[in-house]
Amino acid sequence: MLSIAVVLTAADGTVEHRWSTLLDPGCDPGPVHIHGLTRQRLAGSPTFAAVADEVAGLLAGRVLVAHNAAFDWRMLAGEAMRIGTTLPVEWRLCTLTLASWLGLELPSLRLASLAAYWGVVQRRAHDAQDDAEVLATLLPRILQRAADQYLELPLTRCGVDRDGVTVRPPRFAAAGRTPPCRYRNPGRLDPGAALVQGMRVAFSGPTRTERGELVGRAVAAGLHVTETVSRRTSLLVTNDARSVTRKVRTAALLNTPVRGEEDFLELLAAVRPGILVPAAPPVRHDRRPRRPTPDA
Repeated sequence: MLSIAVVLTAADGTVEHRWSTLLDPGCDPGPVHIHGLTRQRLAGSPTFAAVADEVAGLLAGRVLVAHNAAFDWRMLAGEAMRIGTTLPVEWRLCTLTLASWLGLELPSLRLASLAAYWGVVQRRAHDAQDDAEVLATLLPRILQRAADQYLELPLTRCGVDRDGVTVRPPRFAAAGRTPPCRYRNPGRLDPGAALVQGMRVAFSGPTRTERGELVGRAVAAGLHVTETVSRRTSLLVTNDARSVTRKVRTAALLNTPVRGEEDFLELLAAVRPGILVPAAPPVRHDRRPRRPTPDA
């Protein structure tokens, strides 16, 4: 983790407290072109271990809310496990999942798209503090829209022991369990072309960016993440196109386009709008009682 920001809100959405800090990860900061956090900027920042108790105090008794919450929780709990502690979080709420249920008909469900939809100013995308502020402002509106549609909130347990203390992070949801893609598959990615919403993307092999984050970003951008490579796959993302994994072999047989992680991240920053698949009309059930037959 390179940075962490917490915004505590009351039930009515009122902000009660704000806290944020940069973190020294003790390793290479990764894709600086996305988050802008260089080694120089992170120099002198505390480690996660130095702020773990403060983070635990902020999260205790709260519902953890995040856009792609499975990824955020896995990162937080993983950092805690590395220093031999746990975080007192029992429930999390994913606003990415909830937004996908609202029928907003947006070209993307990224945080920036939701902010634009509700007129919330986003100043620095992929900045922990700004993302937390934006989501805290959006949350009451998302919850109200869900309430208006009588939706049950997608609350997920984080895994707790008998004392109510988190003991291990859950795995990121598999691609087959991500929200269904709402866009028509436009086919394969052509050389030099942009990604289009609805394209089917598969991942193979190790990546520098955590796999859950890649999946979450792809889903939020409107792509269909799949665990297999088939004739309908638009793109395979792998950092080793010469490996002998099943996905790479299948991609070679089917002439499926293959791109590296860095190329994919650049393409992901400029996904073109796709064609929405019309939602199926609700099934109406005739609840009128049947007339009794003579021998009923």
